[in-house]
Amino acid sequence: MWIEKATKADYQKLIEIWESSVRATHDFLAEQDLQALKPLILENYFDVVELNIAKGDDGEIVGFCGVSDDNIEMLFVSPEARGQGVGVRLATHAINDHGANKVDVNEQNRQALGFYEHIGFAVVGRSAVDGQGKPYPLLHMQLAER
Repeated sequence: MWIEKATKADYQKLIEIWESSVRATHDFLAEQDLQALKPLILENYFDVVELNIAKGDDGEIVGFCGVSDDNIEMLFVSPEARGQGVGVRLATHAINDHGANKVDVNEQNRQALGFYEHIGFAVVGRSAVDGQGKPYPLLHMQLAER
């Protein structure tokens, strides 16, 4: 597996990974909210983050991570590649190469919370709504000092 900078040509595959990953891990998200987010991510959010992709040995994209300033804004792994170290590799790249030390996680997404705790993040705050003002509480996490 290797990590490289994403290009606009990758965006369609990335939004497919995003949707399949969200459907596998965000069962609390209403369908209408998922559908409303999809074009925002594809047409806006990908362009405002430092976006990197993970490719498997076969050259296929298996996950991606977007960083802005010192915050991991998005990290999604194809459901078929979960549990194979893709997320850890992407997060480590974001931390080491892009200075990421913060992340917001949906409170209902216990798997993501456990993942980030496992790699050294701790909850430092909470918001009752998400970035779109929807009732999906966010946990604000920060990387513990190493």
